[in-house]
Parts: sequence; structure tokens; C-alpha cells
Amino acid sequence: MKKKRFLLTAVLLLALSMFLAACGGSEESSGEKGDGEKKGSDKPKFMSIVTGGTGGTYYPLGGAFAEIISDATGIQTNAEVSGASAENMNTLKDGAAEIAFSQTDIASYAKDGKLMFEGAAVDNVSAIGTLYPETIQIVTTAKSGIKSVEDLKGKKVSVGAPGSGTNPNAEQILEVHGMTFDDINKQDLSFDESTAGIQDGTIDAAFVTAGTPTGAVEGLSATEDIVIIPIAQDKIDALIEKYPYYIQDEVPSGTYKLKDAVPTVAVQAMLVVSNDLSEDVVYDVTKAIFENLDKVTHAKGKLIKAENAIKGVGIEIHPGAQKYYDEKGIKAE
Repeated sequence: MKKKRFLLTAVLLLALSMFLAACGGSEESSGEKGDGEKKGSDKPKFMSIVTGGTGGTYYPLGGAFAEIISDATGIQTNAEVSGASAENMNTLKDGAAEIAFSQTDIASYAKDGKLMFEGAAVDNVSAIGTLYPETIQIVTTAKSGIKSVEDLKGKKVSVGAPGSGTNPNAEQILEVHGMTFDDINKQDLSFDESTAGIQDGTIDAAFVTAGTPTGAVEGLSATEDIVIIPIAQDKIDALIEKYPYYIQDEVPSGTYKLKDAVPTVAVQAMLVVSNDLSEDVVYDVTKAIFENLDKVTHAKGKLIKAENAIKGVGIEIHPGAQKYYDEKGIKAE
């Protein structure tokens, strides 16, 4: 009887030890898998770059960047059409994309919770760097008879797509001319919609904030005699004094078949990234873009330089991007 009890006890102990070993092995295996998943999560399989409308500059550049990042990092990256700057900042805030184009002024508003971001600051993003000037172009045609900003009074004027950065640019330019949106028949249209409206006569003029040449405006210049409304020097000075993120700029002669250069102002285009991306990933993305600019065929690609990327950023630079700039000895002036 004792022998049977001993054998039963031994069998139970053996079974228990095997059970515990299995549990321990399972926990160890699970732990290893968890560590692997954690490490793998530092490098996503997919990323999205939100850009702007198809008629602007962000979208074609975003497509080029997406291809460069995919090839250089192995992370499948896609460029997506969007309503541009302000919408893009909110898209990053919501976690629906990883990288975004934005104007420097809009990114600053978003981080500080000002203007269209009042009470809804975007606090989970950092900068990769600035890219090129975003020229404010006030577009019309010779047949409209509009020759100055003041001439826009009472006219149907597009101030950009809802959520775009063009809207505050238009508002601020009108402001230094003693005008408000109440002085115009405001239309909220994308660049493509704006140029189509000018062509078919449903609107008179449009504010377009984008790198020149802008695709939608180029398309319009094929059928219309384009006029870019100049901004007088005293108004440029007043605008820059009140809003320091503006810089003096011009639309060069020859652009859109213009005979002479047209004085205006610009903000800067920049790339913004979600803070959820690791330092290593953002370093790889930054390096991929700035060391493969020869693969960018858009005219603005020639203006993008790593040595200028941390000038006038306006928000914090992501540690991964900063690591790249430090390696290259690039410093803000």
C-alpha cells in the first residue's frame, strides 16, 4: 500500500514538474516573442506621408520621398493626397500617418495651440527639417483687370482648401492691406479647383501657397495669360515685422510665362514626423531623403539642402533627425 502511494506521489510530482516546466517554457517563449515584437515595432512595416492636393508641390515631392524611403529603409512608404498643412498636423495628432508636409507657420500654430489649433494643440510631433520656400502667389488673369491686392475687394477669391495653410496666409496679407475676408467673396477651394474656377470664370483670383512652379498654375498658364498680383515693399515689410516666419520672395520671370519677376512673400515647407517613430527610424528617413535628392525630379528638389534644413524650423527637431545633422556638422545659424 505504501509502495502504491509512493508511486502515485512520484507520478504526481513528475506530472507537476512537467506542467511547471511547460509553463516556464511557454513564458520564456512568450517573453522572447514579446521582446521580438517590441524590437520589431521600432521599425514599422508601413508608413504614410500626407502631402497636399494633386495640383500642388507637396504631392509630387511626397511621392519621390516615399519611393526613396522605401528603397533606402525597407519600410514601405506611400504618399497620400490631403488638404495640406493644417489637416496634416491633425492627421499626425490622430496617429493616422507618420510623416507630413507642413508650412513652418502652421506647424508652429499647431504646437502652440494658436489660431485654427486653439484648444487643440498638436503635441506629439517634431520636425525633420525645412525644405524650400513656400511662395504666396495671388493668381489671376490679365482679363480679370485685377492688378493689386486692393483690387480683390468684392471679388470671388479662393483662399485655399479647408484646413490648408493658405487660409491664414491670405488672411494676414489682406490684414496688412487693411482688409478682411469680409471684403472679398471668400471661396475655400483646393489649388486644382481654384485654377479650374479661374479658367471657367466662376472665381476671379486665388491665393496659392506652394513652391513655384506650382502644377495647377502651370496648367492654367497653358490656356490663360497669367497674372501674379505683386505685394508692395511696404506691405511686405509690415507683414514680416508682425509675422516673423515670413520671408521676402519673388515669382521669377519666365515662370508661368511671366515677363518680369513679381515681388511677394513666402513661408517655408517642412517635413514633420510623429514622435511615435524611434530615433533610429527617423535618422534613417532623414538620411535617405537628404542623401538621395538626385532622385527628386521636381524643380524644388534643387532647392532642398541638408545644410539649410534646421534654419527657421520653429518647432523641436526629432532626435533622429538631429543625430543626422550632428554627424554632418550642420548647425542652426
